[in-house]
Amino acid sequence: MSLPANSPGTSAAATTPKAIIGVSLKMYFGYQRSVDYCRHVAAIALTHPAVQSGYIELFVLPTLPVLPEAARILGAAGASAGAQDIFWEDEGAFTGEVGGRTVAELGGRYAEVGHAERRRIFGEDDRIIGLKTAAAYRNGLTPVLCVGELQQGSVEEAIAQCTAEIDGALNRAQSLAPAGRTIVAYEPQWAIGAPEPATPEYISAVITGLDAHLRDLPGQADSRVIYGGSAGPGLITKLDSAVAGLFLGRFAHDPKAVKTILDEAAARVGLLTGAGAGA
Repeated sequence: MSLPANSPGTSAAATTPKAIIGVSLKMYFGYQRSVDYCRHVAAIALTHPAVQSGYIELFVLPTLPVLPEAARILGAAGASAGAQDIFWEDEGAFTGEVGGRTVAELGGRYAEVGHAERRRIFGEDDRIIGLKTAAAYRNGLTPVLCVGELQQGSVEEAIAQCTAEIDGALNRAQSLAPAGRTIVAYEPQWAIGAPEPATPEYISAVITGLDAHLRDLPGQADSRVIYGGSAGPGLITKLDSAVAGLFLGRFAHDPKAVKTILDEAAARVGLLTGAGAGA
């Protein structure tokens, strides 16, 4: 496994990511299993040239009590950790909530907002999601803003629904805090937990529209759109280059699958050469 000969070096800080791979563990793993998982992923990241060079941006969102240890383990390997949710205020009388300031103090670099489960189970709407996005910006966190249509329809309908969700969140967020880089995770709700993801053609068409819309918004030129919703090994090789990467769930519970996806993401944009790609 090797990077192209004209690789500009191995400094992640000096490299613009060409692919983004994120994993949310939801509440599937307990504390020790989450820590062990992060150790396995860190070991993979530490020996993966595309991660070490900064070409692939890799992050894991564990359950919150694991965050400090996850941030330490992953950070030492060139990857990062974050939270699956944050509250919209940084401090105060909000029993049981955790603010973005605390997430940042714990070593988190990302904050997931607007996941379909939060919308459905906890009734979060565009106003709340916008407030949480602002809290992420305010505390130097990259929001992972989840959007996605409820029912499968046309590409045009999906783009219309998702751009409305993006605008609803970012318009409110940017009225409260300076805009920052955003990762939008396109997760059609009908594909979450399904045996198969949406078709590659559908994903590529929708994300092409969302990517153009997102990066035309004020302060969002460096933002990108990734795909989630039953994503796993083999998918990224079939997607258009407008799809910056994947937001993984249960199909990444085996760290070997993460290794495969990292190889596929690197090979797709020509970052791996020789027999190592996909090994």
